[in-house]
Amino acid sequence: MPESRQVELDPVVGRGWYDGEAQIMHRHSQGQLVYPTAGVLAVTTGRGTWVAAANGVAWTPAGFDHAHRAPARTEVVALMIPSELCTSLPDHPAVLGVSGLLREAMLALVAERTMRPQARDRLLGVVVDELTDAPEQSLYLPEPRDGRLRTVTELLRSDLADARTLTELGREAGASARTLSRLFRAELGMSFHQWRTQLRIQHALVFLWQGRSVTQTATLCGWSNPSSFVDAFSAIVGQTPGRYQAPQPQSADQPVTAR
Repeated sequence: MPESRQVELDPVVGRGWYDGEAQIMHRHSQGQLVYPTAGVLAVTTGRGTWVAAANGVAWTPAGFDHAHRAPARTEVVALMIPSELCTSLPDHPAVLGVSGLLREAMLALVAERTMRPQARDRLLGVVVDELTDAPEQSLYLPEPRDGRLRTVTELLRSDLADARTLTELGREAGASARTLSRLFRAELGMSFHQWRTQLRIQHALVFLWQGRSVTQTATLCGWSNPSSFVDAFSAIVGQTPGRYQAPQPQSADQPVTAR
C-alpha cells in the first residue's frame, strides 16, 4: 500500500501551480476541493483515478486517502470545506461540473484581499450550494484487483493506440474474452470498451493541454479518424477538444500550497 499521512490545512488554502508533480497518499479531516483553472489534475485513491480539467473540480471527502498529480503545468485553486458543510456533498471522491458562479466564488475566496469572516462563510455556502447541484463528470478510471484484469489494463496503459480485441489481449492474460468481459463488468462496473475509452480520454486531456492538435491526439490515443475522437471526447468531457483547448483566463505565477 502507498504511504499515507494526515495533512491539516487552513479552511482556505489558496492558489498556485503544480508542474509535473505528484504526492504521497494523504488525507484531511475536512473535505477538499481542488479546481484546475488551467491544465489537468489527477486525483488517485485506492478505488482508481479521477481527472479534472478546467470545467471540473476535484472533490475529496474528509478522511479519504488520496494523492494529486499534475502531468503538465497546471494552475490550481484549493479550498478546504468544514465537515459540517459537507453533508450534502458526495461521500466519495468525484469530479463535479463547474458553473460560472462556482468558479467566481472559489476565485474570490482565494483572492489576496481581506475578507470579513461572515462574508467568507456566505461564499463558502454558495460554493457548497453550487456543488450540491453540480453533475458528476465521468472522468473516472477504476483500478482492477484481479491479476488477469491488471495484465490487460497494463497492456492498454503501455500503448494507448493498442487496437487488439479482448480475445487477443486475453491470450496474454491467460483468460478468455468472456471471462474478462464478466470481470470488467463485475469488478470495474464498466465494459472493456468503456474502460479503454476512459483511459484514452484521460490522456487526451493532457496531450491537448500540451498543445498537440486534435488529429495528433486522436492518433496517439488510438482513434482511426478525428471525428470519432471528437464524439467520444465530447460525450465524456462535456465539450469539444477545440473548446477545451481555448485559452483560459491568465493568472500570476505563485508557488503552489495545495496538498
